Amino acid sequence: MPHVSSQRKYDVLIVQLTFEKILDDALTLQVGWELMSLAEQANGKMLLDLEGVRVMSSAMIGKIVALNKKCRADKIELRMCNVPSPFIGVLDKKRLNTFFKIFDSVEEALSDLGRCTDVHLSLIHI
Repeated sequence: MPHVSSQRKYDVLIVQLTFEKILDDALTLQVGWELMSLAEQANGKMLLDLEGVRVMSSAMIGKIVALNKKCRADKIELRMCNVPSPFIGVLDKKRLNTFFKIFDSVEEALSDLGRCTDVHLSLIHI
């Protein structure tokens, strides 16, 4: 089973983490590598959906911060959605929350990226 799944909707690469807990160092490294690899395929717009994740290590948070830095450097618009509350708390505490654009749902994030209309919302399946 892959650690990360992806699909393209419109011109947005939607990436979803498939593990409830990302705590193990080896898993964190693998997921981080997969995220960076997928960013290379994003073509300007990437959405990271964390719906399945409940707990992640600080090292995994670091991988997401690194992904955000890479996306900014490569001029990729990165959005996140379905972010677990503890992760948002860490971002707030570390004052990193201003570097991320976080939305409650895939639909809201896609809409922010300018690729989703009311007609298309019913077509989105994650």
